[in-house]
Amino acid sequence: MSGADRRAVLTGLAAAGLMGCSVREEATTPIPAAPEVFDLSALERDHGGRLGFAARDTGTGRTLAWRGEERFVYCSTFKMYLAAATLIRVQNGQEDLDRQVPITRADMINHAPVTEPAIGSTLSVELLMKGTVEVSDNPAANILLKAMGGLEAMQAFYRSIGDTTTRVDRFEPEMNRLDGDKDTIQPLRSVNNLQRLFLSADTPLAPASKAKLLRWMFDAPTGPDRIKAGVPDGWRVAHKTGTGGYGPTNDIGVLYPPTGAPIVLAVYYHAAQDSPANEGVIAQAARLALKAFGHG
Repeated sequence: MSGADRRAVLTGLAAAGLMGCSVREEATTPIPAAPEVFDLSALERDHGGRLGFAARDTGTGRTLAWRGEERFVYCSTFKMYLAAATLIRVQNGQEDLDRQVPITRADMINHAPVTEPAIGSTLSVELLMKGTVEVSDNPAANILLKAMGGLEAMQAFYRSIGDTTTRVDRFEPEMNRLDGDKDTIQPLRSVNNLQRLFLSADTPLAPASKAKLLRWMFDAPTGPDRIKAGVPDGWRVAHKTGTGGYGPTNDIGVLYPPTGAPIVLAVYYHAAQDSPANEGVIAQAARLALKAFGHG
């Protein structure tokens, strides 16, 4: 990292209130194994588009990946990370869950199921996070991004958890549009991030923060035909979806079997066109990975 880059990261970390966080990205034992090529070319051939996939059995460290280091526009999956960053700011005394935020007509963009009914009144920071994660409210996400210090602060959050490659370039809804590497993530990087936040001993999330974020992810009604449709009966799925409206169809999360270690999973499907069938591709990819791990 150049001196200028290092100064930019440190400045962003200070803005985000994250200077106290460790930047180690290694998970606790077992150490993740080198990714195995998990060939999903048949799904791409049958359905078109480009599929980015990574999954890890956190009990064994075994990791499967297809296009795991390629970049994919992440769409609203980032909102889970935004909530995590905000919760860390709360822990550090930089934000207050109960702080009331005025909601105005000027805040409104498309998809505002929580914020639009609140125009002219206020919502707490906690309700903004909940709406951002559970139902992917776009104005709520922009409000939280601005409150934490903007795009540089959000990128600094990723760097603080060891993610050196994810891009943060635009607010909603512009961030969903393809423009080179802007607002993109790598599937393997996302799996590392999920493990660090939810399953590693060195997570920057306090137990109460992690429990709150997981509850929102468990309760999210979005994407029932994505990862959730690919897991066996009895599994619990804490996840966050993202959809571009023109082809990108994503889902990331932590899968909890009835017994045994959780699976962390990230699927980014840039389909040839927007279609309900895109969700089935994600479900099938998850199903195949779980079978490879010995589940079903």
